[in-house]
Amino acid sequence: MLTAAEALRVERRRRARRSLRQQYDEYVFERIEGYKNSLPRDQLMRLGDEANAELFDGSEGQFVLTEVLMVELVDELIKRRLKLKSFRQWARQVRALRDAQREPTHWGLEPDGPVCGLLRRIESGDRAVVVGPAGEGIACLLAAHEMSVTFMAGDLGSVTRLESRFESEALASAFDAYVVDFALWRPCLDDGSALAVLDVSAVGELDPAVREALVRDIQCRTCPAGVHVLLPGAGRWSPDTLLGLYDGWVREEVGRPQRRGARSRGIVLARQPASVGAPAAKERASSS
Repeated sequence: MLTAAEALRVERRRRARRSLRQQYDEYVFERIEGYKNSLPRDQLMRLGDEANAELFDGSEGQFVLTEVLMVELVDELIKRRLKLKSFRQWARQVRALRDAQREPTHWGLEPDGPVCGLLRRIESGDRAVVVGPAGEGIACLLAAHEMSVTFMAGDLGSVTRLESRFESEALASAFDAYVVDFALWRPCLDDGSALAVLDVSAVGELDPAVREALVRDIQCRTCPAGVHVLLPGAGRWSPDTLLGLYDGWVREEVGRPQRRGARSRGIVLARQPASVGAPAAKERASSS
């Protein structure tokens, strides 16, 4: 993930976005694997027999049927059964969809929200952690910008709802979701997250010791130039509630300035200060 200063300097990202061909191959792979996982073992074996018979019925010679060839035959048979589009058909449809998905309004988000102001700094393949129901739309938006997203929530409904939306929007390849009992928190995250988004309403309801352990662990797994966003969520908790756990972090003013007295849209905190001369206004996390 780029810093605010780097985002203004670079003309081209250090890591290129995935091509449409790569996205198509992932789309086909996900649909095929999902179909395989939905079948009992005996039906999957019959599918292999059917693919084998189809090969030899249409050929005049002899084949050495390796395991790799069998997998390819089964995958091709499933692709036809699912009536998956060809690359050319899929590309025509998905170009418009991908453009729409990169807009915050596609996910019901305000275009001047705190996370939206960070989108120009994202590089393809960056990892994000999103905690709590208030981050559902944001998780989708980040995946549309080719971040690898890990979503965690304390209720099954939130995870199931988000998994269904990722699948319907063909974003599942960049997404993992966990129903987590935060009181029994065991880290399920990789190191090196570029961005963490915390629903303060969900986190604030935790026991103080559990809340601190969760936030500290996510901080430790955030890369040196990483950013955290504290969202107000739907409850009574304010983003300022967690500022005491961010001693030494720097507060960034991202997006359109808020009117005095308006309800906070969220707080953006950076692990490191931006370079001298960066345009983003900053203040210590502990200040009001």
